[in-house]
Amino acid sequence: MSINESGNRTGSWAELFNRQHRAAVTVFAGGVALFSTNVYVTTSLLPNAVDDIGGGQFYAWAMTTFLIAAVFSSMLVSGLVSGRGARRAYHLALLLFGAGSVAAAAAPTMPILLAGRTLQGLGGGLLAGLGFAVVRQALPERLWKRAFGLMSAMWGVGNVIGPIIGGAFAELGQWRLAFVLLALAAVGIAWLAQRSLPATATSGSRDPIAVGALVLLAFATTAISVSSVVDSGAVRGALMVVAVLFVLGFVARERRASVRILPEVTYRRGPLMWIYLSLAILAIGSTTETFLPLFGQRLGGLSPLAAGLLGASLSWGWSASQIATSGITRERTVDALRVAGPLSLAVGLAAYAALQADDAGAVRIGAWFVALFIAGSGIGMAFGAWIPAAMASTPNPAEAQKAAAGINTVQLISNTFGSALAGVLVTAGGPETLGSARLLGVGYAALAALGVVIAVHAIRVGRNRHEPVGAGR
Repeated sequence: MSINESGNRTGSWAELFNRQHRAAVTVFAGGVALFSTNVYVTTSLLPNAVDDIGGGQFYAWAMTTFLIAAVFSSMLVSGLVSGRGARRAYHLALLLFGAGSVAAAAAPTMPILLAGRTLQGLGGGLLAGLGFAVVRQALPERLWKRAFGLMSAMWGVGNVIGPIIGGAFAELGQWRLAFVLLALAAVGIAWLAQRSLPATATSGSRDPIAVGALVLLAFATTAISVSSVVDSGAVRGALMVVAVLFVLGFVARERRASVRILPEVTYRRGPLMWIYLSLAILAIGSTTETFLPLFGQRLGGLSPLAAGLLGASLSWGWSASQIATSGITRERTVDALRVAGPLSLAVGLAAYAALQADDAGAVRIGAWFVALFIAGSGIGMAFGAWIPAAMASTPNPAEAQKAAAGINTVQLISNTFGSALAGVLVTAGGPETLGSARLLGVGYAALAALGVVIAVHAIRVGRNRHEPVGAGR
């Protein structure tokens, strides 16, 4: 065993997976893996599902509805655990996710598929947060750090196996069975939760929920989503203006409300707002992967499996670069990563857009993988560099913890907006797939370039206030 910073012993990996803790650990890790795998399963098989049941104009909604629901339910985790206990909280999350998976598997039309995705999102948002909330009840303190590390690693597992599962089932012409497999996995995790998790509720108080702010965000995202299915450019522009007004209303409410989605320090004069904006642009850029399998199949003639792997190439770059740069602590180098990240994202997406062509050959398709890997690498290097900056944005330990927790909230909200905005750009670039692919790449490359300016400003604001924005010297 090792000694952590507080002087307590840190349990070993062997102890984490011993007979006493194995089932509970599988529930925590399995819930996060189910959420992340589902994302890549869906993006990989969605082109084939649309070919089967129609509703191509609602393509982006399959991800947007899932994410909107996940944002709402993720805010309920603390109160659910406090009021119902760990076991019942997991059962509810897995029931919602499993029911949504069954509905998606049986969907005869796109509206039914979207309803299933909404249920999946409600369950998935709970699953993504429950593990981190429940681990303190189910495991001894010496194993918390190991458990948190394992759950974080499950996002990488989803990046790998999700495209393979979705692509393989789609290639066999059985895309519905992929959703059935997800439902069966939910049943298995629920059985383990019944055996391993405490049934009693905690005595802790429930955190209040910023319902008004969530409603404003939902309306803003819905306006963007609706604009992706209208033919009139004027109506589309009007809906985008409405979406911006809802976002401004969200910010105005957050500034004066006593119950917020983001920590109060976000709205003071300081670097945290700009740090969150930098992270938001990176997260929005990642949502291009929603359409990558579709473009790969229609422009490159890729099989569903190969197209699914193309869609995951951006996330692979993200994971690889975040791991490769995680040990860098010199402040100037970390600042350089924060600026180079959105720049790499912009370059990668611009190159991907420039490489688009009908009936692309093997060399061009290989270049797509490289360009997307570069784009994803930019997300990873900057994302990892900004996390300690958020924690260092305030000297107050309690506020610093809230600032760190806000990173996940910002990412989830940004993914929701990004998936909706991607649908708008794809529609505006159509009706040909080539135009859609180019406009999506160029539009998000321009947004990433704006992220370079924001990153520079965030670093400058932190230095001017003499606050540590770096991870160390």
